[in-house]
Amino acid sequence: MITIEQLKEAKERTEALNRYLNIEEKKIQVEEEQLRTQAPGFWDDAKAAEEQMKKVKGLQKWIDGYTEVKTLCDELELAVDFYREEMITEEEVDSAYAKTLAAIEDLELRNMLQQEEDPMDAVLKINSGAGGTESQDWASMLMRMYMRWAEANGYRCTISNIQDGDEAGIKTVTIQIEGEFAYGYLKSENGVHRLVRVSPYNAQGKRMTSFASVFVTPLVDDTIEVYVDPSRVSWDLFRSGGAGGQNVNKVETGVRLRYQYKDPDTGEEEEILIENTESRKQLENRENAMRLLKSQLYDRALQKRKAAQAKIEAGKKKIEWGSQIRSYVFDDRRVKDHRTNYQTSDVGGVMDGKIDGFIKAYLMEFAGEENA
Repeated sequence: MITIEQLKEAKERTEALNRYLNIEEKKIQVEEEQLRTQAPGFWDDAKAAEEQMKKVKGLQKWIDGYTEVKTLCDELELAVDFYREEMITEEEVDSAYAKTLAAIEDLELRNMLQQEEDPMDAVLKINSGAGGTESQDWASMLMRMYMRWAEANGYRCTISNIQDGDEAGIKTVTIQIEGEFAYGYLKSENGVHRLVRVSPYNAQGKRMTSFASVFVTPLVDDTIEVYVDPSRVSWDLFRSGGAGGQNVNKVETGVRLRYQYKDPDTGEEEEILIENTESRKQLENRENAMRLLKSQLYDRALQKRKAAQAKIEAGKKKIEWGSQIRSYVFDDRRVKDHRTNYQTSDVGGVMDGKIDGFIKAYLMEFAGEENA
């Protein structure tokens, strides 16, 4: 049975959300923005109209989210009163509390995602590190972990490119994860992930350390303007066979996009290479490769804007060997994030996609500074 202190805390957190989210102000904004949609000729510019409707929907979502939390909190308070009058059971009160707490935490977490790019879909790329089969197996385990997390959260996953390992696992994979706030949540996963375990691929049964890097970028859509210099684009075509199964289409024609990127500030040049083998149709693969290129270019511009925020960048750490953000130590039954010190002994749960604790710890520590 919940305590009076727990009920009081739930009410205080609900009231705090009302203040943080400026709910009353958002209600006024929705009315004003909806009036604009009723103007004559509103749909003459379809793109602008779509953006306006998206804006209204976004504001309304915050209002609806808070309304749900407030309703559940009021019902919880009523449930406590009913319990005192022996009208409902202790289990029913506890159930109402759990539901209220989950809704509060979900809205608090979303409140941390206030950056322009946070609501976007995500592109997640995993590369195996040095170490051959062992690190390639680790990369495939991470792929499964993120796909299980996405599935549990109702996100849609599409593998746009995958290269199998020499004996087992994968060398690299690029996954598009589509759903609201996919990037906002997954940006916490950027960096090097370290595995320590007794390797099934080592005849002596030695404890081995493997690395895999995870890169997460926002997936841009048609509403985001990103300039691509056509003179710096070149294409290669190749025939490729996918791994088959539910998540990967068997393909006949893959595309390789090469973009000669020039840093607008330093003048330094580098080649961005993107392969796409998602579709059987070359044109669709070209379109998706271009979309992935725009996502990378958008992310580079994004990181430049954040460069001044030194503390946040230091917390994320550079993506290079030796700067792992998280360690997965199977023998000791421990997974620890080195940026937040959040850890859990539920190794099996983590590898099955239960990484929300790590995501929340990261956002609580760093998102507030991003929004400052």
